[in-house]
Amino acid sequence: MGVRKSRPMQSFHIEPLTAARKAARLRRGGLAVLAASLALLILATPARLPKATGDAGADLRTVTVAIGDIESTVLASATLQAVNQVNIGAQVSGQVQSLKVTLGQEVGKGDLIAEIDATPQKNELRNAEAALKSQEAQLRAKQIALRLAESALQRQRVMLERDASSRADYESAEATRDMARAETAALEAQIEQARIQADKVRFDLGRAAIRAPMGGTVIAIVTKEGQTLNSAQQVPTIVRLARLDTLQVKAQISEVDVARVKAGQAVYFTLMGNPGRRYHARLEVVEPVPDGANQEAPAGGGGAASAVYYNALFSVPNPDGGLRIGMTAQVSVVLARASQVVTVARAALGEPRPDGRYVVRVLKEGRFETREVRAGLGDHLNIQILDGLKAGERVLPPDGPAPDAASADAA
Repeated sequence: MGVRKSRPMQSFHIEPLTAARKAARLRRGGLAVLAASLALLILATPARLPKATGDAGADLRTVTVAIGDIESTVLASATLQAVNQVNIGAQVSGQVQSLKVTLGQEVGKGDLIAEIDATPQKNELRNAEAALKSQEAQLRAKQIALRLAESALQRQRVMLERDASSRADYESAEATRDMARAETAALEAQIEQARIQADKVRFDLGRAAIRAPMGGTVIAIVTKEGQTLNSAQQVPTIVRLARLDTLQVKAQISEVDVARVKAGQAVYFTLMGNPGRRYHARLEVVEPVPDGANQEAPAGGGGAASAVYYNALFSVPNPDGGLRIGMTAQVSVVLARASQVVTVARAALGEPRPDGRYVVRVLKEGRFETREVRAGLGDHLNIQILDGLKAGERVLPPDGPAPDAASADAA
């Protein structure tokens, strides 16, 4: 038996395991464990399959029919303005000597607002009164001359009858008497004119004291003390006065809705600064011409077409002063109301048929059935149901997916 030669032993080099290689091996191991866990979870969870006779609406978005109040309204934007507002101005020229009011002050009818320097009016009044006195004195002199002329004429008449005077002397005396009468009548007319002029100047002097024509609140002071006013060109405004205990709401109604809006309808509005509070009133008037119709139209009738609005006006009390001129309001004109009726969201009905009815799909005992629905009043979100639906039922909107379960046709 021969001797077997042994192979020389191979040498192996063992590479040291670095930190990066350790992290990579740990990540591969973690992913493998996670995949295995997910597989076990899927196998352990029963699959959810749609049932042919199960709850067809479980995974579908439906709308529930409810009981509630509904109202049909016309919406409009509005602004608040004063019912009574006046510009108090000066009807005489002159310098503003003093202002008697401050901004926001309450004044009564007849209260002094301002005083204009009345020196020119006082001087003019003295001149007018002096002229009147002079003409009255001249009238007295003419009246004396008239009496003398009448006496001379009487004497000439007696003398003519006795042939003691000539006809020419009589006619001369008669002419003198007639002239005295005419001059007296002319002076009486001049005196009447002088009295009218004196009354006018006296009236202008009274206008130098500016008084409130009504009670209200001073909402603006336009003129300052010391400012010179010229009333010959236009009436200069000194202050603006308004009644704030009652304000007027001017709502702009679109031409699309104006045919449904009329005086006497209930209205309410909210303010931008306090949308949670409603102010209620009654519509008083709808202006017969569009807003801005009194403005001059462009030449040739051209120009870009714009929306047409009609002003609807109503008043609202303002006892606490919370409403202010110029505020913006959102107005709702109530066309009709219904309380505690069956309602559903408009989106659940879709478009009506030519006869006005709607066709809806209603969830009943796990299946959907088709029904005809008759609707009544509607607002911008909901609509009243007159028949075809009951409170608590669930409706599939027309844009919803078709249910897997076959819908039963309405018998």
